Amino acid sequence: MSPSRVILAVGTGGVATVTLNRPEVHNAFDEGMIAELAATFRRVGGDAAVRAVVLRANGKSFSAGGDLGWMQRTAGYSRTQNLEDALVLAGLLRDLNRMPKPTVALVQGAAYGGGVGLVAACDIVVAADTAGFSLSEVKRGLLPAVISPYVVAAIGARAARRYFLTAERISALEAHRLGLVHEVVPGHLLDAAGGRLLERLAEGGPQAQAAAKSAIAVVAGRPIDDGLVAETAGWIADCRASPEGREGIAAFLAKRPPNWSGD
Repeated sequence: MSPSRVILAVGTGGVATVTLNRPEVHNAFDEGMIAELAATFRRVGGDAAVRAVVLRANGKSFSAGGDLGWMQRTAGYSRTQNLEDALVLAGLLRDLNRMPKPTVALVQGAAYGGGVGLVAACDIVVAADTAGFSLSEVKRGLLPAVISPYVVAAIGARAARRYFLTAERISALEAHRLGLVHEVVPGHLLDAAGGRLLERLAEGGPQAQAAAKSAIAVVAGRPIDDGLVAETAGWIADCRASPEGREGIAAFLAKRPPNWSGD
């Protein structure tokens, strides 16, 4: 029996760790891995017991992007078959981006092509100082299509105009400067940095965190007009009146930890 391409482990505090597990091919995507990842993201996204999701990888690389065998197969597909195939990856990235829980990517090595898309679709990214990134698709006569909304949102259109076209390697420090990565640490401190972030995330209300993610998606790029002002006022009114909001305010006033579970 072949090992799972994706490993899911739910630990203490409701932290779900999703691990890419094809180290022998640098965690490159194929149809099977994409299907497993898509199913895993749907599962953890709908699990009320999961508070946060960590995305990481086994082996030297985070993800080399498309598997060569998979790309060879898609070259023989019809356009309809290629569209169906691409929509599975597009849906996976959409589900990761819209995950109603905080997502943290821990990038220990190289992330190329679709691997950069996974990173860009996560809320928070910590990279080892030796990690590297590349939007390498044009070297194969392709383009970073389904990952483009997430990468452009992370690094901006101006930077994308360079790195989509040159496919050059981006260092961890440059990825940090561009906004793709939030924090760069020595490799041996990657787990510790992730742990500190998870501690901070555990302090927040889960419903408030989900609402905050939705709010970012709604307000990004919108003009600040009367409609948006009224909409955002409605959000805070709803939150203040919710059981979680009332518990958070009561805990703050009483100088005690909030009980987010409602037990």
